[in-house]
Amino acid sequence: MSDLLIYGGKPLNGSVRVSGAKNSVLKMMAASILTKEPCILRNVPNLIDVQRMLELLVDLGTNAKWLEPGTLYLHNPNGISTYGSERLMREMRASILILGPLLARSHKAHVFYPGGCAIGPRPIDLHLKGLEALGASIEKEQGGVLYLYSDGRLKGARIYLDFPSVGATENLMMAAVLAEGRTIIENVAREPEVVELQRFLNTLGANVHGAGTDTIVVEGVEFGQLKGADYTVIPDRIEAGTFLIAGAITGGNVKVYGARADHNEALLYKLHEAGVNLNIGPNFIEVAKGPKARFTPLRIRTMPYPGFPTDLHPQMTALLALADGTSLITETVFPDRFKYVHELIRLGANISVEGECAIVKGVPKLKGAKVEATDLRGGAALVVAALAASGDSTVQKLEHLDRGYENLTEKLLSLGALVERYN
Repeated sequence: MSDLLIYGGKPLNGSVRVSGAKNSVLKMMAASILTKEPCILRNVPNLIDVQRMLELLVDLGTNAKWLEPGTLYLHNPNGISTYGSERLMREMRASILILGPLLARSHKAHVFYPGGCAIGPRPIDLHLKGLEALGASIEKEQGGVLYLYSDGRLKGARIYLDFPSVGATENLMMAAVLAEGRTIIENVAREPEVVELQRFLNTLGANVHGAGTDTIVVEGVEFGQLKGADYTVIPDRIEAGTFLIAGAITGGNVKVYGARADHNEALLYKLHEAGVNLNIGPNFIEVAKGPKARFTPLRIRTMPYPGFPTDLHPQMTALLALADGTSLITETVFPDRFKYVHELIRLGANISVEGECAIVKGVPKLKGAKVEATDLRGGAALVVAALAASGDSTVQKLEHLDRGYENLTEKLLSLGALVERYN
């Protein structure tokens, strides 16, 4: 267990560069199964989730190694195991993304229901329904075990997602790459990470288009047609948003390099509405608290992209805890995401939760306290709040944040934060 001791109340100032996008690189790592040629991924963050995915791929038979910090080599020239490690799959939600590639390449997969952050039920029924449409047969066994198989190549199909699930969209895209014929997937997720996966797959020689819209079309190719790739992962928009919020809540001036305005439009709109000054450059976003003494209260409703991202809702709740009035946060994606709220209350926030809504009554200041991270983004909200609070705070179970924030302590120190990590 790791703790982060934070001496709060000090404005953050300076610049920071965000790491590669966790939610992009994990999908590309899974997609490397689709080709027998080497794949090199650059700007890869060394996070716990990346390490777990790497272990899972090695366990399947992938030749994997770090060429240098941030550069990952993946190669599957021979046959690959179709049995996913129970331990590793139970530890990480993104592990389910090996399912589509395994089925596409080997025509079978023996996997387990995935684990991950406890932020509410995240069923994989849309994944399974889509794979069945592509010709997969599914057997569910006791203990959360799934066995999927197909009689030869998967077959192209028309698939409609009942909800624009990011994971289901990506799994079906990858499965369809080696399917016979055309696959049309409707009502898909439109996140930037989905667009990046399409670019990566096409770099391998796939024929995928439509990502970024509500319909993706995949023209299947033969396994032997796919080649290798040397690909640079996009910056992490959630990490960028977290640092922008941290700069604003502490009343500092923070320039975040790698932050892309086109990936963070909903957040930037709400920060501006709250009274935060923004300076948007070609490869950075700079944030500073506005002239008002306190933030303007907001109404925020999380939605699939391009709506406000659920992964930034906890951090924005921390900021709005200091607003001059009452804000309303409505969570429509993960209903159990409010578990962090009782920890923010320890820091002096005035928040009540009613169903899918959090009512945030702004207070003049927060006070340091000992708090515990319950999940990745909730933990980030506690760090953000503690940076603005007067006095000392301790954020416990920092390993949750290690799943999504690379070198967090070092980056905060570079911005002038007074923080110490204890392992």
